[in-house]
Amino acid sequence: MNLSFFDQFMSPYLLGIPLILISLLFPALLLPSPHNRWITNRISTLQSWFIYTITKQLMTPLNKKGHKWALILSSLMIFLLSINLLGLLPYTFTPTTQLSMNLALAFPLWLATLLTGLRNQPSASLGHLLPEGTPTPLIPALIMIETTSLLIRPLALGVRLTANLTAGHLLIQLISTATAVLFSIMPAISILTACVLLLLTILELAVAMIQAYVFVLLLSLYLQENI
Repeated sequence: MNLSFFDQFMSPYLLGIPLILISLLFPALLLPSPHNRWITNRISTLQSWFIYTITKQLMTPLNKKGHKWALILSSLMIFLLSINLLGLLPYTFTPTTQLSMNLALAFPLWLATLLTGLRNQPSASLGHLLPEGTPTPLIPALIMIETTSLLIRPLALGVRLTANLTAGHLLIQLISTATAVLFSIMPAISILTACVLLLLTILELAVAMIQAYVFVLLLSLYLQENI
């Protein structure tokens, strides 16, 4: 059966069971077991430090009113990071390569930040649509441009995450296919492409983490504009 390069973005099945469900059990192994102390081992210490660092980075540009969003943003960051990294495991797929899922995450959160601004400070929120000192003839055009740029923010969030992860996965599959094909024909070239594949895999690990951080950071910046 001929397979397409895009078949990797479908969840593989074994005996009718999606293998992504098995990979989702892996984070459960990192959950601390019930104990009468908050921190019981080095893994718990590392997890606490990691969550503290993420929360601190996300809350730095926000004022005290925005700190109410700390739990939502930190949870979203860990959720995206886990999905992106789990998608690099064999026999799994990355749900965040699906534009529908990314838009389902981006649109409600973007709308929540927008409605928060319209409720708390409607004049300031609407004032972003018209920069101060704009010449009168340019007012209608600038309002349309700023409104369009505001409305495409959730689309940009979803497309950015989808495109970066999809491109990385396709490159990994292309180079791994070339490595397997060239191994019996030109072993030296195959070893060279294998080294490139290793470097690309390390790069994709970094991209998976960076894109999760950028997604949540942009949401926090949109929130800062409206509080």
